[in-house]
Amino acid sequence: QAEEELKEACARQALQLQEMGRRERLLTADVGRAKEQLESFKTQVMRVCSPAAAGVAGKAVTEQQVIEKVRQISDENQQSHEREKRLQEELSSRLSKEKVVSANIEVFKKSLQELQ
Repeated sequence: QAEEELKEACARQALQLQEMGRRERLLTADVGRAKEQLESFKTQVMRVCSPAAAGVAGKAVTEQQVIEKVRQISDENQQSHEREKRLQEELSSRLSKEKVVSANIEVFKKSLQELQ
């Protein structure tokens, strides 16, 4: 009976090992696909961000290149927003001054008409 139990335990372990092997193969395939997708994504990002730098002479795009390009675009975007804000403030200031000048002109016109 002990021999039977031992055989059954060995059979269960063999099945478990086969299942673990199958899972390992699936995981390895998933990792391979994920790596391919990452490389494709990095290339796409670089192609969009900097077409001249993407795939230069068949070289693979590094993660660092992608990160640097995204940072550069983010910095440029922030600078653009700051410039837009400054221009809006300047425009608002000029419009306020223009309103004051227009009001003064109207007062001046009325004064002239009253004098005539």
